[in-house]
Amino acid sequence: MKIEDLERFEKMENEGPETLPSEERRRFLQMGLAVTGVFAGGTVLSLMSARSVHGALVGISLKDYPYKPHYCMVIRQDRCIDCELCKEACVKTNHVPDYGYRTTILERELTVGPKAKQREFMPVLCNHCNRPPCVRVCPTVATYKDKTTGIVMMDPKKCIGCKTCMAACPYNARYFNEEIRAIDKCDFCFASRLSKGMKTTACAEACPADVRIFGDLSDPTSRVYQLVHDPERVLWVLRPETGAAPNVFYTKG
Repeated sequence: MKIEDLERFEKMENEGPETLPSEERRRFLQMGLAVTGVFAGGTVLSLMSARSVHGALVGISLKDYPYKPHYCMVIRQDRCIDCELCKEACVKTNHVPDYGYRTTILERELTVGPKAKQREFMPVLCNHCNRPPCVRVCPTVATYKDKTTGIVMMDPKKCIGCKTCMAACPYNARYFNEEIRAIDKCDFCFASRLSKGMKTTACAEACPADVRIFGDLSDPTSRVYQLVHDPERVLWVLRPETGAAPNVFYTKG
């Protein structure tokens, strides 16, 4: 492909893999490819290795998860209506100050036709990476990967507020909490809910559109396992080029 062709391709509107017939998507999957984009009425396809679609599982066999439970979240992005009930639940449950956040919702406007615009919302939070850059750079081991659950945790007593982890995080998912003088972030509600026997996060429970699906990726009966391993479902992770191998997956439908 010529450079000018590539530039033209990048400017095209992605019509979405959902516009392809199910039979055609299945055909690509049988070839070991997953459709990640459809452009110009299906005449140009964006494809990637079906194995790479499970990008966050880099280096991990689908049947051999390093944690038990291996917590993750699947976000069905196109269902988000920006009601912000998830944010409210997070703030109330985890006592998040008004200047900080553990989860938020990004939005952007897409051009879907000559005179048509569409607003799209994207919930974001800590991705609880399998290879977390924040953990690697912390000089006091205040942030660490929990050996049982894989959740990226914070120990505020060890935090010296150097903010190195904030700079290293590819997802801008941390803030400095002035009250406790330490970095704070999402812990999948481990301290406030999971450690007390609850089964899901406050944000997932509050969502009226079932956008956020939380669970154990190592459990074949869980919804997250079934969504991630659905051979016809296109999944992606944010910023895969960082190699952080996140445990928050995005999909549609």
